[in-house]
Amino acid sequence: MSNDRAPVLVGVAQYLGRETDPTVAPDPVTMLADVATRAAYDAGVGQSLFAHVDAYFQIPLAHWNPANGALLTAERLGIDRRAQVRNTGGGGEIGVRVANHLATEIMAGRIEAAVMTGGNVWRTAERAKAAGVELNWPTGGDPDGADDRFGQPTHPMMSDVEERHRLTRPIEAYPLFENALRAAQGMTVAEHAQRLGDMMSEFTAVAAANPYAWFPTFRTPEELFTPTAENRMIGFPYTKYLNSVINTDQAGAYVMTSVQKARELGVPEDRWVYWWGGHQAAEEAWHVSTRPNFAECPSMKDSSVGALDQAGVGIDDIALFDFYSCFPIAVRMACAMLGLDELDPRPFTVTGGLPYGGGPGSAYNMNSIASMVERLREDDRSIGLVTGNGFILTKHAAAVLSARPKQGGWNRPVGPPPSAAMETAPVALDQSANGQGRIEAYTVMHDRDGQPSMGYICGRLDDNGTEGQRFLANTPEDPDLLHDLLASETIGRTGQVHIDDTTGRCIFTPV
Repeated sequence: MSNDRAPVLVGVAQYLGRETDPTVAPDPVTMLADVATRAAYDAGVGQSLFAHVDAYFQIPLAHWNPANGALLTAERLGIDRRAQVRNTGGGGEIGVRVANHLATEIMAGRIEAAVMTGGNVWRTAERAKAAGVELNWPTGGDPDGADDRFGQPTHPMMSDVEERHRLTRPIEAYPLFENALRAAQGMTVAEHAQRLGDMMSEFTAVAAANPYAWFPTFRTPEELFTPTAENRMIGFPYTKYLNSVINTDQAGAYVMTSVQKARELGVPEDRWVYWWGGHQAAEEAWHVSTRPNFAECPSMKDSSVGALDQAGVGIDDIALFDFYSCFPIAVRMACAMLGLDELDPRPFTVTGGLPYGGGPGSAYNMNSIASMVERLREDDRSIGLVTGNGFILTKHAAAVLSARPKQGGWNRPVGPPPSAAMETAPVALDQSANGQGRIEAYTVMHDRDGQPSMGYICGRLDDNGTEGQRFLANTPEDPDLLHDLLASETIGRTGQVHIDDTTGRCIFTPV
């Protein structure tokens, strides 16, 4: 392939809105069109760039349901009607996944210039709802093609049995993996809390220096892991400060072209950041309760190692990381899958991460890619790795970027997939489990006063001394029992499981 076909990110921009009056805040089309326009100016071209765009992708925004949001923004920007205009599916990997797709299309000569946008208007929508204000946001757009969403998930995030057990939100599911990995690594509960604080304090330091961070405040490790009235425990072991924040108004955009098109448009070479490689993968065991091992994530390894392999580099060659960080386990699992020390001196974020930089729904990668491009322009010898994670450690994408041209081609090396040694097939659930069982993963959810309210258990039945079928269960709503689960290591603990005939839920009582 000629170097003229190499994909380059040439323009990026971010938006952070803090308007307290929801009627003053920009509507979604205005916000996205503005950030896309600033990305065009960042490329040194300006609005004339949109006449050359032949692909525009947009991540859907929560609280905004137009007939075709991508088309509304494309029309506002003046993108040619002949261009490919697509809404995307949801998931925190989508921004990186689209970048990988566009790069592949550019290398194949099917696209010359593309724009990607995404964002969040959650804060404005919630403020309007609280004030009883009806927002006059655009609702139109030709619906033809609107359902052709790039990267649309093939399954719902949670299964019926998970819904029945009230395992419906990320704040309930991610801690299951966190506690399982802690036990697999042999850390005590106290050591683990300190580790979370030490690791995520580094994220707050990055956020404190980021002008687009939602919480630009440095916090010590102890501030992060110690429960207080302001930092209540949510899903053990995560306090409020260790959870991502979605209640933001944020957006981001990037412009990607071929090298040939960048030259044609007159984009200065000091704006170019090359796409070196990318990959995406999803768990075969899609739903949380069917994962064969809660301390592993095969598809996360596949996506990152696949991107590194295509780029022709190893993990030691990466100077800048942005690991998707909705919860600390997403970062810790990335380290485990890639063989990285969790206290590696290289920061694992360029934004501050979702808990501190801000987590604008499925659009966080719009901020992470923009920040990575800016950092790589400052240090044009560095190589960066950006990752995305959708649903519950379910869908993953990774991309390797650098401000210097990639040497060699883009042929992926031949060999077994990175996860070949891991179990990947989903585990069947016994939905009428009865008897003795052992805990594999767990969390205890807390109410708004910080008191334990419900336990969630994934475990295995004890089949005459051997490991039996998997079960998903809740605990009895007994405060003393829940405090007991929090007091020491609970992974491996035994108990009795039975079906509650009224709710159809399995109930696990530790012994």
